[in-house]
Amino acid sequence: MIKFWTVYLIRFVSIYFIFSVIIAGFLYPGGNIFEPDQVGYSFTKNYLSDLGGYMSRSGEINFLSSFIFNTSMLFYAGSGIGFLFVPSLFKDNKTIYKLALIGSFFFFIGSFCLAGVGLTPHDIYLDLHGHFAKNAFRLFVPGSIFYVIVLFKSTVDNKYSLVTLGYLIFTFAYVMYQFLIEDALKSPDSLMESVTIQKIIAIVSTISIFSLSFAFSSKLSEKSKS
Repeated sequence: MIKFWTVYLIRFVSIYFIFSVIIAGFLYPGGNIFEPDQVGYSFTKNYLSDLGGYMSRSGEINFLSSFIFNTSMLFYAGSGIGFLFVPSLFKDNKTIYKLALIGSFFFFIGSFCLAGVGLTPHDIYLDLHGHFAKNAFRLFVPGSIFYVIVLFKSTVDNKYSLVTLGYLIFTFAYVMYQFLIEDALKSPDSLMESVTIQKIIAIVSTISIFSLSFAFSSKLSEKSKS
């Protein structure tokens, strides 16, 4: 049961997210903030959230794309629950166990914020949608800090610690970008910058969370041998 929550489910959610974005992108009718007549989805001009809107930016019904994308976001609630099982893998060390509990709390809330993105299409619940989208990554920053410490202090291979450290750096930089620089509505170029950076952090995030499942799997293997 623990392996399902800490390994298989986290991997499934990560893989499903990637495929859902690809498929939803193909099904997206078109349009972006500045160009409603754009045909289809653009990697550099459309936010991921555009895939989950009830209507596309071109004003067309976006049912299939939104259903697929929003379902993938809802699955992140499962990842959040999975993180609540992770601290039990580190019970052999009280300090690491407590740090894992705190880190998992932040990942749990952050993952539910991502699920909230799927429940609040941007064109219907804009304020709530923005709240969930921004706070997810802000919560992942402290969560990553604690898990970097947990992995470095544990017997897990340090390569997973380094991947998580890289994720922390990227996520912190993205949060600072949101606070200090981001202004997508300023111009088409600003939109492209913001959208591209969002795609980069989404890819880094997915790869990093996916890699954590291998760290947790190795810890489970270690425990089964002892």
